[in-house]
Amino acid sequence: MPVREPGTRGSTAGRKEHSEAMNPYYKLDPFGRRISRRSFMKLVGVATAAAAVGPSILRAQGQTGTLRILQWSHFVPSYDTWFDIYAKEWGAANGVNVIVDHVNLADLSTTVAAEISAGSGHDLIEIVGAEAGQFEPSLLDLTDVNQEASSRLGGELDLSKHYSYNPVTDKYFGVCIGWTIDPANYRRSLWEKAGMADGPTTWEDLVTIGGKIRDEQGVQLGIGLAQELDSNMAHRAILYSFDSMLQDENSNIVIDQGDMFTNAVASVNYMKRLYEAAMTPEVFAWNAASNNQALIAGRASYIMNSISAYRSAQADVPDIAKDVFFGPALHGPGGSAWSNAHVIYNYIVPQHSKNVDAAKQFIVDLAENYDQAMYASKLYNSPSFFNSPVTGNGDYPAVAGAKTFADLHEAWFEDDPFRIEGEAKGKLKPLKNAIEWTTNVGRPGYTSPAVAEAFNTFVIPNMFARAVRGDETTEQSIKTAAGEARKIFDAWRTRGLI
Repeated sequence: MPVREPGTRGSTAGRKEHSEAMNPYYKLDPFGRRISRRSFMKLVGVATAAAAVGPSILRAQGQTGTLRILQWSHFVPSYDTWFDIYAKEWGAANGVNVIVDHVNLADLSTTVAAEISAGSGHDLIEIVGAEAGQFEPSLLDLTDVNQEASSRLGGELDLSKHYSYNPVTDKYFGVCIGWTIDPANYRRSLWEKAGMADGPTTWEDLVTIGGKIRDEQGVQLGIGLAQELDSNMAHRAILYSFDSMLQDENSNIVIDQGDMFTNAVASVNYMKRLYEAAMTPEVFAWNAASNNQALIAGRASYIMNSISAYRSAQADVPDIAKDVFFGPALHGPGGSAWSNAHVIYNYIVPQHSKNVDAAKQFIVDLAENYDQAMYASKLYNSPSFFNSPVTGNGDYPAVAGAKTFADLHEAWFEDDPFRIEGEAKGKLKPLKNAIEWTTNVGRPGYTSPAVAEAFNTFVIPNMFARAVRGDETTEQSIKTAAGEARKIFDAWRTRGLI
């Protein structure tokens, strides 16, 4: 099937058509019942509706003014195209002037920190990493929004709650409405030639077969050893799959203690072997786009990443895209297999927000319409509320029998609607059960403010990189990381936030 850019039109007439298709975001009151144009007109005639209700049906009571939203620049550009249109039309329907600003991922945390420090800026902010908890003291409690969303949409994933809730303060500092799968991406032709056509299933496969591919076919593996998002995620996946962890469920640092230390040593020594067998020094200088670029350029046999690189290849290098296949989390030596949510969509409302009611309503309405987000992102975004009913508002082909977002997920990952001509069917099927092997970066605890700071200061990637470079022994590097983490955790514990 040819790639279709959802939510884009090339003419004024097309934009009008799109606007009419997306119009049903009307509210009677905050957290109230959604009434679409379609269902409203079934209850009363057009003339009667206009006379009896007038324009009030177009907005939530009490919501006026401007809502400024800060979003990251999505790795799948079609999502931003859709979101900007959605936000404007939501604003028109609710009597709110919505302004959306986008910022690159690398600049998001510093931009948010600067606004919070200044006490002014955007009213609603999308955080896509682990850092939301770090801003908790300056954020509004969104417990009411989470309760409303769960009540209306059928309950959120436990994964999402672990990114937005602090059990110590009993506060939801965010609303995590979605997340992104972080699977294995591998070049089937390279792995087939090396004798493993269906790709790796264990971390050890990357050493043995991945090393063979580098030595015999000249193509390296793509796992970073740098201070960037993908290294952060991959190293935690290795640590967890080797049955170790940074913290326990009570926010105590345990990586340098007992079995956790023994298993952490095994995970870091594994990375040393993997680097020597299958990688090159460039991985020490990678950024969040580097492994994507390597895969698309044909310079990586395997990366651990979302499907964004694959989507880019479909448009730019279709021959590479046809050769990219996917797998679930890899198994460690004890059989554990974990991957982190690659990106999470955590909306926060800072205390300086000037339009709190509109911000809260926007979050719930977006979560309710997340079937459109799934499709507009070309399946990059997955919902936190899988049991939410399909809205019927989406500008996407109807899926027979689909009643919930989970049904859409099942159908779309069974047969990718964005599969290009000549591409194999069912490539996304291994990801259908991703929620079973996806965890949060604070595993087994919550992504607390302390976890967020440790994540954003790259405690774990630095631990792996020091040992691989030989700056410290494996044992020394783990103890260094534990010391850094304890200092961070102690500071947040003193503040009563963990």
